[in-house]
Amino acid sequence: MSAPERIPPRSVTATDPAAAELLARGELTVRGRIREASNAALYCTVTHEDREAACVYKPVAGERPLWDFPDGTLAGREAAAYEVSRATGWDLVPPTVLRDGPYGEGMCQLWIETAPGAGLLALVDGDEPEPGWKAVGFAEVGEGRTALLVHADDDRLRRLSVLDAVINNADRKGGHLLPTADGRLYGIDHGVTFNAENKLRTLLWGWAGEPLPEEALDVLKGLRDALTPSGPLTAALTPLITPAEIDATRARVDALLTSGAHPEPGTDWPAIPWPPV
Repeated sequence: MSAPERIPPRSVTATDPAAAELLARGELTVRGRIREASNAALYCTVTHEDREAACVYKPVAGERPLWDFPDGTLAGREAAAYEVSRATGWDLVPPTVLRDGPYGEGMCQLWIETAPGAGLLALVDGDEPEPGWKAVGFAEVGEGRTALLVHADDDRLRRLSVLDAVINNADRKGGHLLPTADGRLYGIDHGVTFNAENKLRTLLWGWAGEPLPEEALDVLKGLRDALTPSGPLTAALTPLITPAEIDATRARVDALLTSGAHPEPGTDWPAIPWPPV
């Protein structure tokens, strides 16, 4: 009698409701290291029952110390960014959990396959962007030449800029934007977020000072309700960031609703990350 045929595990995608559970409960197997990452980032597979997926595992033990963020907190901030993204309903951050792994506690995030040629950022000649683009600022491109840095006037990027303002993202680079073949856009690398001091640093300044869309205002109102002391988002964030950082997140949401506008670059902190990609 022959053995029953083994059914291969079902691959899980970012839109699958079971993705977070798989990341939290599945068995992690390290397949390699992502060498260009500034902190230890391991490419893994995660398997649980009849499901599997590729993922990134960033152990706390591999975090590089930073002067302005407490040691050992970056993984929790990555998971917190996912919780806020999930609460917006925009789902701009891939499913992310804080869990134990082969090298101790760390962040585990679903791997996203990107679609090349999305054309979200560009360097162009001239002083003004073409229709469909928003200006960020001028950048040196070598030999004394400058070019205008622009990003697409894209609703997905605009939503991400609002999310970044809420979570106080200090490092929104071009390489952290992951467009997919199905038209979605994900943002990754949220380890330097949620600081209680203003540290917003991003390439997505094209809407600075402009009125927030009604969609964004509705989302911010929902976040305000979810961030009350007994709210569900407060409960989700409490194990991941400090009470002071939750209070600061609540204050940023209130400030955005009060102004009704996209934030503008500050003067006491570099407004654009370096390197920008």
